[in-house]
Amino acid sequence: MNIKKGALIILLLIILIGASASLFTVDETQTTIVTQFGKYIRSATEPGLYFKIPFVQVVHYFDKRILEYDASPSEILTKDKKNLVLDNYSRWKIIDPLKFFQTVRSEAGAQARLDDIVYADLREELARHNLSEIIDVRREAIMEVVYEKSEKKARQYGIKIIDVKIKRADLPREVEESVFARMRAERERIAKKYRSEGEEEAAKLRAGTDKDRVIILADAYKEAQKTRGEGDAEAVKIYANAFQKDPKFYDFLRTLETYKKTIDEETTLVLGSDSELLRYINKIKK
Repeated sequence: MNIKKGALIILLLIILIGASASLFTVDETQTTIVTQFGKYIRSATEPGLYFKIPFVQVVHYFDKRILEYDASPSEILTKDKKNLVLDNYSRWKIIDPLKFFQTVRSEAGAQARLDDIVYADLREELARHNLSEIIDVRREAIMEVVYEKSEKKARQYGIKIIDVKIKRADLPREVEESVFARMRAERERIAKKYRSEGEEEAAKLRAGTDKDRVIILADAYKEAQKTRGEGDAEAVKIYANAFQKDPKFYDFLRTLETYKKTIDEETTLVLGSDSELLRYINKIKK
């Protein structure tokens, strides 16, 4: 009895294992092909539960989503003989699982094949353009040409390339340093030119300002002398008129002004009694 139970259990296990080995599932992100002894049998592209012959047929799964291939940075020579370190990437997807399986087998194989295709087309196309075009004005147009060429070649492997883009384009380190040195020297030359032009313009402005200052001072001095002369002439005229009207009073007034200017508390004058300067003082004493 125990032997029969044991055999029954073993039979049930074999049935369960066989049943599980004969079923497989496909989700919405996958597509599959079934092979038997390496020969293609059928495809299962829609999500669901599928049957296969256990232990004989093999299911191969492939991703239906857009995948990304990120190339390693590599040096490329441009038309103007400049080395450029290029870092690019591509987006791609599997559109023919059977052809994909027959040619590259897996995603790793596809990545290796894409590396050859994209790098070859990229190197060929960039060799037709100067460095300035690649890093500036024509990059998008160049990458569009590379994309079209690579996409045609990739279809023979059941692959559709979505796009090819440049992530980074740098000069090699030794070239980069020399370019930076030239750029620095050029900027310093331009700065020196601007400083020289500024100093020249400043000297012109200073010279013009000094000239204007001299002219203004000369005109002011001329005007001052003219005004002073006119004032002196007017004063002389007034004095002359006053003298003509009363010479004695005028002489007395001038003498008082002389006293005021020459005699103070800190001044000592030694004069003779017959000094003309003391004639009015002598008269006052008498």
